[in-house]
Amino acid sequence: MPRSSRSPGDPGALLEDVAHNPRPRRIAQRGRNTSRMAEDTSPNMTWFTCFACSLRTQAQQVLFNTCRCKLLCQKLVEKTGILLLCAFGFWMFSIHLPSKMKVWQDDSINGPLQSLRLYQEQVRHHSGEIQDLRGSMNLLIAKLQEMEAMSDEQKMAQKIMKMIHGDYIEKPDFALKSTGASIDFEHTSATYNHEKAHSYWNWIQLWNYAQPPDVILEPNVTPGNCWAFEGDRGQVTIQLAQKVYLSNLTLQHIPKTISLSGSLDTAPKDFVIYGMEGSPKEEVFLGAFQFQPENVIQMFPLQNQPARAFSAVKVKISSNWGNPGFTCLYRVRVHGSVAPPREQPHQNPYPERD
Repeated sequence: MPRSSRSPGDPGALLEDVAHNPRPRRIAQRGRNTSRMAEDTSPNMTWFTCFACSLRTQAQQVLFNTCRCKLLCQKLVEKTGILLLCAFGFWMFSIHLPSKMKVWQDDSINGPLQSLRLYQEQVRHHSGEIQDLRGSMNLLIAKLQEMEAMSDEQKMAQKIMKMIHGDYIEKPDFALKSTGASIDFEHTSATYNHEKAHSYWNWIQLWNYAQPPDVILEPNVTPGNCWAFEGDRGQVTIQLAQKVYLSNLTLQHIPKTISLSGSLDTAPKDFVIYGMEGSPKEEVFLGAFQFQPENVIQMFPLQNQPARAFSAVKVKISSNWGNPGFTCLYRVRVHGSVAPPREQPHQNPYPERD
């Protein structure tokens, strides 16, 4: 709508402008009020206005600072809440963590620790066994050193003592007198009658020191404790303690080192063994052998095949090692078994075809 052309000083125009634009009216009214105040102000009013402005400025600063404090307090509360939440979480974690650690230790530590303890126990046990073996080895080394330090004569004497007491024969002796064996004098040669073996008083014979044949059935093998028969041919029949399936016969003589004569010419050399059974005595050939006196103890296998049990054994000597006067027997042992030996299964030389 076109404005009317009126002069600015026209009151009607001013009212119209105010009606159409109220803000200019306020501005104009504020300008009049200001002009009135300027007209009405005095020096006292100016100071009061400055003071009021300064109070307003300070109030605004206080309000601004208060708002900042509120923001700071709000942020501080937020941070404090976060810290409290973190502390609570850490406390809960610290409560449950030891139980988890314990379970983990039980599963992953106790097993290897138990294995380690068992291994340590095994090591201690084996170390003890090793120490025992070392002790045994030291004893064996000491004995070997003692044996090496011994002279040949000492070794021979020790060997003889072992032969006297143990003589290395680990077989039952069925010709042992203490178990019931005896001499069949009817089938045995006469004992050698030597003047040095008699004791006289005024040409009267008091005692005969010659040993009887049953001395060969005793374990006392010392020089002179033997049965002697005249010449180099003779025989002795041993009645066994019971019927035996014969397997071996052992002859024993003293070694040359302890012989009073310094020789072994009275030892038997060639001999034959018979098994005897029944009445009259039936003789069964069991083997012919030769005794070597350097070996002191010799075992001879008997040819008892098929196996047969005998109640007596005859040893028939046909020669000795050079003495023409007499022959000495120190000990005779007979080995075998009461029960029949097991027969070896017969093997077919021609294998069966499928």
